[in-house]
Amino acid sequence: MNNPQKLKLFFDNKVAKYNQLNFIEADPVCIPHLFTKKEDIEIAGLFAAIFAWGSRTTIINKSKELMQLMNMEPHQFCMYHSDKDLKKLLLFKHRTFNPTDLYYFIEFLKYHYTHHKSLESAFFPNKLVKSSAENKVEEGLNHFYHYFFSLNDAPNRTRKHIASPDKNSGCKRLNMYLRWMVRNDKKGVDFGLWQTIKPAELICPIDLHVARVAKRFQLLDRNQIDWSAAVELTKYLRTFDPIDPVKYDFALFGLGVMEKFS
Repeated sequence: MNNPQKLKLFFDNKVAKYNQLNFIEADPVCIPHLFTKKEDIEIAGLFAAIFAWGSRTTIINKSKELMQLMNMEPHQFCMYHSDKDLKKLLLFKHRTFNPTDLYYFIEFLKYHYTHHKSLESAFFPNKLVKSSAENKVEEGLNHFYHYFFSLNDAPNRTRKHIASPDKNSGCKRLNMYLRWMVRNDKKGVDFGLWQTIKPAELICPIDLHVARVAKRFQLLDRNQIDWSAAVELTKYLRTFDPIDPVKYDFALFGLGVMEKFS
């Protein structure tokens, strides 16, 4: 499909197919959709995104399990938990994410929400928002990594759960989380809670499935699935829609995972 206009129309149609409310139920985005309080949405979304590798059914089930252990009030739990509450989490595990990691996440979230009203400032502090950084998402993800592990007792083992462009990671899960928090197209899937960066500045989540589809349609040349690949893919998607390029994540994901297109 070498005609750019036909290719854009094809991808626009796939976006329309998957960017709908019925997409939510079988996707990790269903976890933050369990909540209405902003802080709960942010926290539930962060955990769901961090857990998002492997089977989607398992990701959703483990995320729901954690929310239930937090009494379906994740913000309240993080801020006001007792030692007894924490003991309930001792048996929680998702792949390589264990109670040591979970306890530190809770400690960080309590620390952050004690000083800030939203997780948005953990990614995009005022100094970054006011800067002229060409790629605020790259700067924001690097800032979040260093800020997240700035507490004195940060476990070294937990570092593998937070990606950063500085480490040349594609940051698929955190870019997906930013998509959820920033995009607001009134379709009901993404939340649009954060205003400090624009959807145009987002970077497309990339993993093996997305990369295969992107290569199949010649949207991506780079072989390694890393930060440079995510930037390259997003640059191409901006030729389709410079205002909202990451909406094509729905098309790429749908083609790769739902339609097994490669």
